[in-house]
Amino acid sequence: MKPTTITLAGIELELFDSAGAGPTLLFLHGMQGFSPDVSFVGKLTEHRRLVAPSHPGFGRSSLPDWLDQVDDIAHLYLELIDRLDLARVDLLGHSLGGWIAAEMATKAPERFGKLVLVAPVGVKLGPADRLDIPDVFAMSQEELDRRLYHDPAGARTDPAAMSDDALTKLMRNRETLALLAWEPYLHNPKLPHRLHRITQPTLFLHGESDGLVSPDYIEGYASLFPDARVRTIPASGHAPQMEQPEAFVALVTEFLHR
Repeated sequence: MKPTTITLAGIELELFDSAGAGPTLLFLHGMQGFSPDVSFVGKLTEHRRLVAPSHPGFGRSSLPDWLDQVDDIAHLYLELIDRLDLARVDLLGHSLGGWIAAEMATKAPERFGKLVLVAPVGVKLGPADRLDIPDVFAMSQEELDRRLYHDPAGARTDPAAMSDDALTKLMRNRETLALLAWEPYLHNPKLPHRLHRITQPTLFLHGESDGLVSPDYIEGYASLFPDARVRTIPASGHAPQMEQPEAFVALVTEFLHR
């Protein structure tokens, strides 16, 4: 999947496209950006044409001054679907990307087939004086790794060993996440009142060791959808597609093909 750049609404958008056979699956990455080199991507492209944009401000996508909400990205990606001439597409979103996917599907439900939301954020379910998701901006990298991964040691990266380009992407990703998710923290208070519009079958996937998104949060989120089910992937954290790629792809493809 070689990246290309397209211009939408004045934004230079980095876009990965497997250009393979099969129905198109739009993949929306989470807080850490998208890499085409990880194993679950190759496994998915055996079954689907995979289209994966880097969100504005992530990867090599530009970030205009006017874009400061997840809602803005949802509108942008609806335009992307038009540009790619996709009449109807399945949608897979992880974490932040799951939030974007949910926003998109409430705006134009007729444009989507099935939805897969992996450890999504985007709604507020608990008391107003308590965070549903632990504050990722207030914890050390070590604590964040413990919450993100079932096996933090196997996933940890050494910044000193990263290239300048990789470090730049990492810092841009974090900066943009703060812009989009700081206030209100990782949710849109209006979204829960719109999710009833998503009547498509929706699969929620959750890592058993996820230290950011709790099982109660996932169940509560799924209950806001007319037709949703929840599956848990053992021995995985906030990104089960990274730690258990075979189990992840098996669940996704079985659900989409059913």
